[in-house]
Amino acid sequence: MKRAPLTAPALAALVAVVALGAVIALARDAAAGASKKELLLQGKEQARAARGAGAAERARLGAELRRRVGKKPPDVITIYNSWTHESVALDADGKQVAPPDLVNRFLRCHFTNHQMAMDAALFGVLVKAAKHFKVDRVEIVSGFRAPKYNLMLRKKGHRVARESEHTHGHAVDFRLPGVTTERLRNWARRLHLGGVGYYRDDAFVHVDTGKVRYWAE
Repeated sequence: MKRAPLTAPALAALVAVVALGAVIALARDAAAGASKKELLLQGKEQARAARGAGAAERARLGAELRRRVGKKPPDVITIYNSWTHESVALDADGKQVAPPDLVNRFLRCHFTNHQMAMDAALFGVLVKAAKHFKVDRVEIVSGFRAPKYNLMLRKKGHRVARESEHTHGHAVDFRLPGVTTERLRNWARRLHLGGVGYYRDDAFVHVDTGKVRYWAE
């Protein structure tokens, strides 16, 4: 069967539809092109900003390095835990304060690995002792002591108090290499901070923030 030929109005309508579709397609392509161009420009701007920030940081570090060249590095006090073999380094000027979380972990019970909120004054005593005797190392003998570990030591005949200040995070035992235990004990007593125990045979001093009292073993 032969198709009827398109009339002039129908042909004009078809041409109009095709033309409209072409216009829409061109507009869509133009919009997509504009969007890609904007993204490209944004990417370039971000890269330029990052390079600028990097250059500024390098300039700052370079200036800091030039400022330090030829100068003696600041003195450091190393606090060493003789049980865990961990160390904490602090500026010897005493202005640097160790974060409480770090102190609590550093002075944790080595037997149970449990931590306690340690009295903040204890770390200050360690730094003051090192500064007073002009040493750069402090050796920790005992920090926090878990109650069950404290009880175990008592049952084994060790010289530990039933309600030791160690079990409350209020005590630390330490020594200073090159400093006699007697000299360290005398210095600690002058602080009037709390209890001071003198352990001559084991070569360490106990300091706590409880009541002021003294003993020797």
